[in-house]
Amino acid sequence: MTATPVLSVASEAFPLAKTGGLGDVAGALPPALSAEGFAVRTLMPAYPEALGMLRDAQPVLSRPSLFGGAARVLAGRVGDLDVLLLDAPHLFGRGGGLYVDTAGKEWPDNAQRFAALSQVAADLAQGAAPGFLPEVVHAHDWQAGLLPAYLRYRGGRRPATVFTAHNLSFQGQFPAALLPALGLPPEAMAIDGIEYFGGIGYLKAGLAIADHITTVSPRYAMEIRTPEFGMGLEGLLAHRAAVLSGILNGIDTGLWNPQADAALAARFSAETLARRAENKAALQVRLGLAQDPRALLFGVVSRLTWQKGTDLLLAALPEMLRVGGQLALVGSGEAELEAGVRAAQAANPGRVGAVVGFDENLAHLMQGGVDALLVPSRFEPCGLTQLCALRYGALPIVSRVGGLADTVSDANEMDLVPTAGNGFQFGPVTREALAIAIERAAAVWHEPERWRRLQRHAMAADVSWRKPARAYAALFRSLLAARGG
Repeated sequence: MTATPVLSVASEAFPLAKTGGLGDVAGALPPALSAEGFAVRTLMPAYPEALGMLRDAQPVLSRPSLFGGAARVLAGRVGDLDVLLLDAPHLFGRGGGLYVDTAGKEWPDNAQRFAALSQVAADLAQGAAPGFLPEVVHAHDWQAGLLPAYLRYRGGRRPATVFTAHNLSFQGQFPAALLPALGLPPEAMAIDGIEYFGGIGYLKAGLAIADHITTVSPRYAMEIRTPEFGMGLEGLLAHRAAVLSGILNGIDTGLWNPQADAALAARFSAETLARRAENKAALQVRLGLAQDPRALLFGVVSRLTWQKGTDLLLAALPEMLRVGGQLALVGSGEAELEAGVRAAQAANPGRVGAVVGFDENLAHLMQGGVDALLVPSRFEPCGLTQLCALRYGALPIVSRVGGLADTVSDANEMDLVPTAGNGFQFGPVTREALAIAIERAAAVWHEPERWRRLQRHAMAADVSWRKPARAYAALFRSLLAARGG
């Protein structure tokens, strides 16, 4: 049977470019869909590093003028990804970050940069590249939000469209005066189009126009229909509830594999959990922590932001220390929270160790060495760090929101059941509730057999892309069937 062609459109995809979970998902889902009968090609910008990774690139499309300069689309492969790179040096060939400059400020032409991505995606969706005519287009987050709008308002062929919102707090809002430059007609500025509070909403456009909307966990799909989590879009999402679903993310279990991870001091499995102690010792050395195998080592691998609850972590630090724990942290983010982490480290030598920044290898060692991983997010569409923790037997302590609630089962009396209980949940998302969860984890830590049972439960969880890929495949098939395809 011939595989069904799909165009995936994202502003980042691992290993070509990544700032967070979006990059992980956009890089891992397309290969997983191949086993379900879908041939996915991924369109993303040709950032300098991404362009350098593409070998034997072949041009498949050219645009003499695209928001101020010439552009072309280059096709090739990077690992398991079938890649289409939008090579527009005037838009993407620059230093700094993907979305911000070297000073950390958003690029002033982000509206044009990501409108260009959506415009070219619409070209490809309508058959502009020889031999490629996608039946489904899968757009990710606000950077690809205008894609369904271009397909609607330009007319012509329109494949089935799926829009995945990874995090509603990033919306891509721009002035209405940009409309003519974006190549969209006046009628697009409508409540069922791209208009959003008098401006242009890229995320809103995708949510309003796509055939189907997905989010990255079932609970988040329900939460975002409420004022607490909807970020101003709850009314639209409630209106479109019939075409809104949550499909839980997975992780690359080949990349995140404690039995084969070169970043670990000692590789291990659920049957050789005792070897984790070597990773814990190595991590304690790396971060300047006291060499104490009996200490409950709490870990944090996260952006340091209000959303991620970093302020709550710092406020709950006395509780961690009171129960005899240590804290290991790696991450970066808001300047005030970075300063708070550094201050906590300075005030608690040997008990708090931190690397403010990001180190991929250290992140792997953290998962293989900490005893418990803290994820106290105020809201969390899915979260990937707790999935990695489950895979590595680091028991997650998570707030009861979004994908955290969907993936972590609370360790209570039900953990006596062979497959139940793989971490600790808490709610509401307050310092006091987090402190109680820390206290609960410490109590179980002093029951070694029970702790190991929970670790085995955690490591037995299926956190791969197998089930999510099946769910996306079923969605794609249902959309095609509804269109008579």
